Amino acid sequence: MPGADYIALFTRALDEVGLTYMVTGATAAIVYGKPRYTNDVDIVIVLPTNAALKLSAAFPANQYYVPPVETIQAEAARARRGQFNLIHEESGYKADMYPAGTDPLNEWALPRRQKLELPGGSVWVAPPEYVILRKLEFFREGGSAKHLIDIKAMLDVSGELLDRAALDDWITRLGLQAEWARVA
Repeated sequence: MPGADYIALFTRALDEVGLTYMVTGATAAIVYGKPRYTNDVDIVIVLPTNAALKLSAAFPANQYYVPPVETIQAEAARARRGQFNLIHEESGYKADMYPAGTDPLNEWALPRRQKLELPGGSVWVAPPEYVILRKLEFFREGGSAKHLIDIKAMLDVSGELLDRAALDDWITRLGLQAEWARVA
């Protein structure tokens, strides 16, 4: 897993300015599964367009690459699939930021996120069902086996934590039955 201090490079500032977020992607899969290498952290963030300046100000320009406020606002205005990057200049570590928009799965997951204590401090992490569902979607879109490997590791390590009824419901709603059959 990336060092907790690298994750905290981004999450600490989000906590300090009071923005709601959850860590997801490979980092969350590692938390619920088994260690593997990843070179970034994926963060879903509740970001009204009027909070773009607040977000930008939380990451000092002499330490971070932050896109122009107008770019952040445009991505935050998307109902789905908004995305921008923040980069810590000294380490080169990157955060892929995904504004939550009006995506129903984001709306379901954000109230269910979990505050976990990591060596670098506390971090809000997406629920494991969400991580599995997104990885199933990414597998369907791109075919990368790493998503299935992550899911299998999550099932092995944290399978007892899953809300199976919610997972099954979302698999059906998102039409992910064929992808789920590859790991279940």
